[in-house]
Amino acid sequence: MLEKLKRVEERYLEMAARAEQPDFFADPAAATKLLREQKRLEPIIEAYRAYRAAETEMRDLREMLDGTLDAEMRAFCQEEFTQAKKKREELEQELKILLLPRDPNDEKNVIMEIRGGVGGEESALFAHSLFRMYSMYADSKKWKIELLNYNETELGGVKEADFLVIGDGAYSRLKFESGVHRVQRVPETESGGRVHTSTATVAVLPEVEQAEVDLRPEDIEMQVYRSSGAGGQHINKTSSAVRLIHKPTGIVVACQEERSQVQNRERCMQMLASKLYEMEQERIDSDVTNARRSQVGTGMRNERIRTYNFPQGRVTDHRIGLTLYQIDSIMDGDLDVLIDALVTADQAERLQHEEGDKLAN
Repeated sequence: MLEKLKRVEERYLEMAARAEQPDFFADPAAATKLLREQKRLEPIIEAYRAYRAAETEMRDLREMLDGTLDAEMRAFCQEEFTQAKKKREELEQELKILLLPRDPNDEKNVIMEIRGGVGGEESALFAHSLFRMYSMYADSKKWKIELLNYNETELGGVKEADFLVIGDGAYSRLKFESGVHRVQRVPETESGGRVHTSTATVAVLPEVEQAEVDLRPEDIEMQVYRSSGAGGQHINKTSSAVRLIHKPTGIVVACQEERSQVQNRERCMQMLASKLYEMEQERIDSDVTNARRSQVGTGMRNERIRTYNFPQGRVTDHRIGLTLYQIDSIMDGDLDVLIDALVTADQAERLQHEEGDKLAN
């Protein structure tokens, strides 16, 4: 690990030296890429330098303890040595996590899809609650949301909501939300006060460029129709909404939120590229990776991942066995308490696999 950290620091210093050159911004794209990588390496460099400082402190204290000291000074040095050792061990664990292979999609924007599931109108109302929850979470992160496709029910529920989340690291946080979300509550449509169970599904896709995917025109069927539901002034006046069907896979995407057919088609192509990209990624994932991902549910959309129980005021994430009695704040977008726990579980699982692979080799 230390050899790897030395190489990382050398790379970091090279980038810092390059950034100081007068012609650094002559190529803006290359400069932006380098600065982004430099920023990504900063936490590793800071932890590595703190680790080395702790080691130096331990070495100095050990030399003092090996010398002639009175009882009071010896006790003081021993306590300082113990603290420095504990600090080094903590930093070592932090560095192991920081050095884990990164998901190449983590810094990408996100395409999210929410669909009502089992439960009729109540599932559509729950889907609306989830859309509100993610919208508020995005707002707390200063991320931007752009609607792609949004179909409401007469009671204000959501049949389907497709939207783009734009922001640094959006995928790294939201990728854990893919799956079936279950709600237990008394529906607005229930007059007898009985608790009903309904579901909604959430899909999270990294936004990818069309150039990253082989999209052949002959494989795509385009349909146009009039927009419906809440929207702008062109709703129901022109056939600006677009639906694309990818014939080889049967994937269907739609967009009606942009003002023109051309813009809606462009958004659809973007959504289709992301879906095909995800399919390919799942195909090439190894069995070990799939087994790990199933633990935290980053790709298991058919698995129930979370239950929101309103009568008891609790939210339970079934993947990691975490129950929190904070349903109001969570539904208002305070998701970090859940996502942080999922990130930690994911890191621990990957660390375990990596250490297991090292032992096997």
